Amino acid sequence: MSEHAAHHHETHDDGAPTGGHGTSADHHSADGTSAAHNGTEGARAAIDPAAAWDERYRTKTQLWSGNPNPQLVREAGGLKPGHALELGCGEGADAIWLAHHGWTVTAVDVSAVALERAQSHEKAVFARESVQAAEAVPASRITWQQADLEQWQPEGAFDLVTSQFLHSEELDWRLPLRTAAAAVKPGGTLLVVGHHPDRLPPWGGGHHHGDMFYKGEDLVRELSLEGPGWQVEVLTSRERPVTGPEGQQATIADVVLRATRLP
Repeated sequence: MSEHAAHHHETHDDGAPTGGHGTSADHHSADGTSAAHNGTEGARAAIDPAAAWDERYRTKTQLWSGNPNPQLVREAGGLKPGHALELGCGEGADAIWLAHHGWTVTAVDVSAVALERAQSHEKAVFARESVQAAEAVPASRITWQQADLEQWQPEGAFDLVTSQFLHSEELDWRLPLRTAAAAVKPGGTLLVVGHHPDRLPPWGGGHHHGDMFYKGEDLVRELSLEGPGWQVEVLTSRERPVTGPEGQQATIADVVLRATRLP
């Protein structure tokens, strides 16, 4: 997906910031806009993130593009498959891509509607593959889990923990991303991708709510990755062309962080 708001979801076709699901916020929206971030705990608490994201998903039969996020493909493509955790999986494109490449995946999102679509998408993908291979549909490599990422804690540790575009008005990104970092096993990889706050698309309202977004140095500081326990492998901003809801063209930038927890 190209854009997300607070949860993580696949990229969206219009290049607008969205929210990730997994907590009270989600990271991608289909309409090219993101919800305003009020920045107050009280206002966040007044919102039922599961109900809000379920309703958002129901507005369209498919909210995201259905394609895996390009930075995930680029950064995880060379990793040895193991156990992966995805925070804010949305309609499942990233989790399905990981499973297709040999990973056993725990995929978490706040929206039951999104998870139902993700499971249906997974079954459809593997059914097509089994027909082509003249084999039975393989056992699922993905465990789909509904949870609010602001409160949820994973069981165990993972070889890869990924969060793509976890931006939301309802969620403080620091909480789930700290959870993500803590869930990486020694020798494992943390991969975080988000919208650069200075390179958001000109349409939509997300650029008025800068606290929803982060720069690379914000991630390193807030996740305590400068310490002796981590090695930052990639810390960069990558430009990407996007198309707006009315056909507008713009170039935005993705913040990309890939770090290894040292043994």
